[in-house]
Order: sequence, then structure tokens, then C-alpha cells
Amino acid sequence: MASAVLLTASEQLADAVSKEIDRQLETLPRHSIAAQAIQDYGMIYIGESMDELIKAANELAPEHLEIIAADAEAAADKIENAGAIFIGRYSSEPVGDYFAGTNHVLPTNSTARFSSALSVYDFIKRTSVIYYSEQAWQENEAKIARLARLEGLEGHARAIESRSWEKGN
Repeated sequence: MASAVLLTASEQLADAVSKEIDRQLETLPRHSIAAQAIQDYGMIYIGESMDELIKAANELAPEHLEIIAADAEAAADKIENAGAIFIGRYSSEPVGDYFAGTNHVLPTNSTARFSSALSVYDFIKRTSVIYYSEQAWQENEAKIARLARLEGLEGHARAIESRSWEKGN
């Protein structure tokens, strides 16, 4: 299910890359696997502007995103959804996978929209701690009870309202 997608504003580059893919597929040791991935999940998208290409990249939310452009760093700053971003022509995916020291366990299949690369935080137990002041509770108790009822959770609403005894209820 590996995919390879080229986002470009250049029809000339798109044509050259398409021909190069065909040429290289002929000699790859794992030709059948790569050819199937290109056929099923490969794509060349020609956009009209860098903003359009950045929007497309964010929608794709790729596992790996190589940005080779005149101002690659500025483009990278606009990427919100990618497992790993490789900036510039010398920062290819294999550099990150094998040598640069970055994490190689990345979100796949567009899950970079809501997930990050594996990190130490995935192995640390965290707990939420909530403290609400009396003033904040008094200002919001009716809203909280209403939200609970809108969700059909009457017990939650009553748990909020039962604390109204200090106000004389």
C-alpha cells in the first residue's frame, strides 16, 4: 500500500518524472511490488501555485514529504500534516530513514492529520488534572448542566446541580 505522489506546478517536470519512473521500474529488484504500488497508489498532481500544492500536501497528510522548491523552508512552515518533512534537494527520505537520526516510525495512510511520529511521549503515562474554582463553577454550572443534558447524561447534570447547596438550594 505504499504510495508515491508528486505535487508540482511544472508540466515539464511531471512528464520527466513519469518517464523516469517507467525507466527505473524496469530495473528495480522488487519491480512487481513497486509497479503495483505506483499503479494503485501513485499519482502526479499538477497544481497552479505553491499554495495549492501545500493545501494538497496537507490534505494527503503523507508519511514522508520531500519539499524541493526555491523556498523550501517557507513551504515547510506551512505544512500541518506530515509524518516527517524533508527540506531541500539533499534531504531525501533515505537520509532521514537511515542516517539523519530522525524517527522512522511515522503515521501512515494520511493519519498524520491527527497523529504524530512515535516519540517518548507514547511511553509515558500522563494524567489530566482538573481544578475549577468556586467562582468559575458558579459562572458556568448552568451551562455545564445544559451540555450534559444535551448529551443525554442526566446524572452528570445532577452532579453539577447538586453542588448548588452552597448557594442556598
